[in-house]
Amino acid sequence: MADPTGPRVSTQQPALGDASSPTAAPVPAFNYKAVLQAAVQMGASDLHLKVGRPPMSRLNGELAPLEMPPLRPEDLKSIGEQICPPKQKREFDSEKEADFAIGVPGIGRFRVNMYQQRGTIAFVFRAIAFQAASLKDLNLPPVLEQIAMKPRGLVLVTGITGSGKSTALASMIQYVNETRHANIITIEDPIEFLHRDINCNINQREVGLDTGSFASALRRVLRQDPDIILIGEIRDLETLEIALKAADTGHMVFSTLHTTDCTQTINRVLSFYPPHQQADVRFSLSTALNAVISLRLVPRVDRPGRVPACEVLINTAAVQDNIRDMNKSLDIPDLIKEGTTQYGMQSFDQSLMSWYSKGIISYENALFYSTNPSEFALKVQGIAGTSDTSWDSFTQ
Repeated sequence: MADPTGPRVSTQQPALGDASSPTAAPVPAFNYKAVLQAAVQMGASDLHLKVGRPPMSRLNGELAPLEMPPLRPEDLKSIGEQICPPKQKREFDSEKEADFAIGVPGIGRFRVNMYQQRGTIAFVFRAIAFQAASLKDLNLPPVLEQIAMKPRGLVLVTGITGSGKSTALASMIQYVNETRHANIITIEDPIEFLHRDINCNINQREVGLDTGSFASALRRVLRQDPDIILIGEIRDLETLEIALKAADTGHMVFSTLHTTDCTQTINRVLSFYPPHQQADVRFSLSTALNAVISLRLVPRVDRPGRVPACEVLINTAAVQDNIRDMNKSLDIPDLIKEGTTQYGMQSFDQSLMSWYSKGIISYENALFYSTNPSEFALKVQGIAGTSDTSWDSFTQ
């Protein structure tokens, strides 16, 4: 009787170091460079490799297959044997997943995630530029230059996966590198953008290669005379506490969080702490925070590509009071609206309105990515209170 569940997939977990059978013919190394070259030439941001499907590229946010044959298990295993560093090989054999970065001469630099699915190896390659683009080239608001040049405080760049957090952060570091004389220390997992010294002294430390963990590197980073500290991602309470301490003691700290907007970012930081510490952490955060920058990438209609919708929160006196006051809920959207003209803050909807009014994004996409679609639709129709001038600079 046929198995009603269909063909079974082997559950034996592949190990990169397994020896092949003595009688089996050697499998030629899979030419992964040709696949990466094809993805880079078409401008893809990511490349997905899994058994049974041709390589899949993400171009302007959409997945599409390359014109190549489906991948075999031996192809994926061959890639792992060629590119995976020894430490990550051991990690994959025990944990069934590993992260690392590679540089392919003549093609580019890539952040790699190797993982196991249905008993076989799979990969995701994220293309990384050899040099960070400027904030202007990325179409990010000019206020980010002012934020990057602040002498101290915590700056959080947030957004969902693939929204451009690392790219924006690298561009801010590049701007500082070109305009200041400072000692910059980055702690990343893995190192993505490679920064060369221009005016700044930049030391880039990779977790697992240059240091054991984020926490161990951060415990000692204040003894390395830093002016600016970049933390690849705040993942736990210990990392957050050291970041707040460094920002509160006169250092500039940049980091990222996987949150969707500025309000959720503040709530996420507060959620790291138990209820009995909320008053203390609210005070610490209100003092240490400099700015929150949230990103969403929106497809263009004037030409292929995407532009960043950017929400910016500056920690003004009014924002500080709102964060500290435990008797009031966070009122970040209204505070952003009030600080638009004076401080350069902007909401997602204001950013989208700016792109839409210039004809760069469609009305449908603007509405889809907006925080308040009904309010955005009214603004497009010209329906707004006469006293509300916060939208004036974002509309024609």
